[in-house]
Amino acid sequence: MTALCLGVLPASAPTARLAAQDPDPRPIVEQASRAYQALTSFRADFRQLISDPMIGDFRSQGRLTQAGESKLAMRFTDPAGEAIVMDGERLWVYTPSTTPGQVLRMKLPSDPAYGPNVLAWILTRATERYSSRYVRTDAIGGRGVDVIGLTPIDQSLPFTDAVVWMDQYDHLPRRLEIRERGGQVRTLTLTGVETNRRVGSETFRFDVPPGTRIIDQ
Repeated sequence: MTALCLGVLPASAPTARLAAQDPDPRPIVEQASRAYQALTSFRADFRQLISDPMIGDFRSQGRLTQAGESKLAMRFTDPAGEAIVMDGERLWVYTPSTTPGQVLRMKLPSDPAYGPNVLAWILTRATERYSSRYVRTDAIGGRGVDVIGLTPIDQSLPFTDAVVWMDQYDHLPRRLEIRERGGQVRTLTLTGVETNRRVGSETFRFDVPPGTRIIDQ
């Protein structure tokens, strides 16, 4: 019935409406990159979902804190007690739910885009590293966000594609969906974001649990 009605529109009526043009994503990405680089600290609660086509889904949550490019702490409440910590000199990875009785200790990478800091993957020299596309406008927690797709120009980066939900007010990510080169899809959702707060040095100290073996890599 709808098709028949369209067929009898007056000749003067337009037959098509021009689609609204999407915003240029590059200024949005550049603004987000500048906002991130200007931070003295960033803190948020996180929920993480890693979907692996071979082993299924792995969910976790906790608190993320960072100060600069070399200090980061992801302390998990689920699985409880697990942690990924960058103390300014070394990276510590403690995940007893999958590797009991040991903690990995590594040198920090010279380029933050190759480290464990997912925000740094995305927002370090973003307009140089990625081609971008505007996906849509959305909302998270009642806040407007611009959803931007990013594809690495440098094929050595650790992921093949990302979609980022950029807050329209403070320009910082609220959700990241990253397709890693091993086939896993990592979704990181951030809530309760706090910026430029004082963070004590103990936040980035990792104390090796008694009886835990240190594995240097």
